[in-house]
Amino acid sequence: MPYSAYFDVASTVPPHPVARQALLAALEEGWADPTRLHREGRRARLLLDTAREAAAELIGCRPDELSFTSSGSRALHTGIAGALAGRRRVGRRLVISAVEHSAVLRAAEAHEAEGGTVVRMAPERTGRIEPGTVTDALTGDTALVCLQSANHEVGTEQPVIEAAETCRAAGVPLLVDAAQSLGRGTVPGAWSLLAASAHKWGGPAGVGMLVVRKGTRFVAPLPRDEREAGRAPGFPAVPQVVAAVAALRAVREEAVEADGRLRGLVDRIRERVPELVPDTEVVGDPVRRLPHLVTFSCLYVDGEALVHALDREGFAISSGSSCTSDTLEPSHVLRAMGVLSSGNVRVSLPTGTTGEEVDRFLDVLPRVVAGIRERYGAPPRTGGAQDARAGEARPDGGTEVTVDALGLVCPRPVIELARAMARVRPGGVVTVLADDGVAELDIRAWCHLREQEFLDEKPLGGDPAGAARAYRVRRTERPIPADDPAARRVPGTPPAGGPGSAGPHGDGLRP
Repeated sequence: MPYSAYFDVASTVPPHPVARQALLAALEEGWADPTRLHREGRRARLLLDTAREAAAELIGCRPDELSFTSSGSRALHTGIAGALAGRRRVGRRLVISAVEHSAVLRAAEAHEAEGGTVVRMAPERTGRIEPGTVTDALTGDTALVCLQSANHEVGTEQPVIEAAETCRAAGVPLLVDAAQSLGRGTVPGAWSLLAASAHKWGGPAGVGMLVVRKGTRFVAPLPRDEREAGRAPGFPAVPQVVAAVAALRAVREEAVEADGRLRGLVDRIRERVPELVPDTEVVGDPVRRLPHLVTFSCLYVDGEALVHALDREGFAISSGSSCTSDTLEPSHVLRAMGVLSSGNVRVSLPTGTTGEEVDRFLDVLPRVVAGIRERYGAPPRTGGAQDARAGEARPDGGTEVTVDALGLVCPRPVIELARAMARVRPGGVVTVLADDGVAELDIRAWCHLREQEFLDEKPLGGDPAGAARAYRVRRTERPIPADDPAARRVPGTPPAGGPGSAGPHGDGLRP
């Protein structure tokens, strides 16, 4: 059936009508090589130069600082590699946030493989990198810092202005991935490099933008030619570039009115989903966020099943759940934040979304989630520690229960934990044996959401793969404070007071 609502513009935005018109017109005039001196070449060059000047004005840079690339990922890869090469004499230390786009993470892995050092900054539970974290990450041999303007999965906006000032004072360039925010406004701050992707604002796929501000040391990582300041070799796609810039200008003009309306619709989703769907966690910063994006996770739900079920109802959404068929790992963003990954839903609203579409989504979602939970045999709604045995037999007086969830994948280990919790008294301990790759993440998140106490996890002997673990959870009648390290600590990190700060690779700020 055709979609009644496409709610996945954080992935890609449908082609803007202005982009369609500009592309068709540019195909007539801008098909030739813009480096040639004949009439057709001059026409193409005029279109390319005009598009570059318009894009530079919208971005807030000089035209000669802007290069067009074949994609946003290529812009990021080129920007990171070029900046690192340009500052090789300073050092080979790359600082990134743990919630960056996968293109940044892959570039960082390549840098490590070549002998470089990578420091991954840990976010708060909201997904935000605090300015102090950037300050703490800088050392004398830091070559580059990467920080997105806004997160692509949960919508949290990052403190780019503060980070840029910190980096400037330390003499370190800051690269900003502006893919999610550039269509909504200029990225403020004294950043040094910026990357973006046209399909994120309704332009054609295959057009990226890379800005390298004057004074930033940069060595092109690819073989140089005469095109795009040597940063993006090859024949420029002039018609696509023209369409990309036309779309950017159009969406910017629409953004002021559209963003206020979309923020209201997202507020409605953020408020209503926890009321309509029990055991659901809305993630991301509730205030400092993109206006059109909201992400939430539902306990006891398979993310892939949820995507397909909503698709059948006419809603296109995406998921960072570990249960999707193309990966056995949860979203690295959700993992770094330490939030629930199972049953994850990202809703990102296009400009024309109506209140009626949102209301229909809110009407469909509870039924869809309830159906999936029923198929999995999930426990009934339980509203926290004092209600932990709702729908189950009362505790039989036991203080220790062990659940064998080996071989089960999410969300089954958490479902078995919830059932077992009903069989112990307050103060009793449930031990879950599991070898699913995301069991620890979801068990910790379950404890935070359900106000139970995560005690520890230990490896189980006899598992050749080394994946089996024993997770211990204590049933408690008292709420766990939001700043309790057991609730906030990211899986795999040392407890509070251990070396370094909590982060997705064991110590928050580490090579």
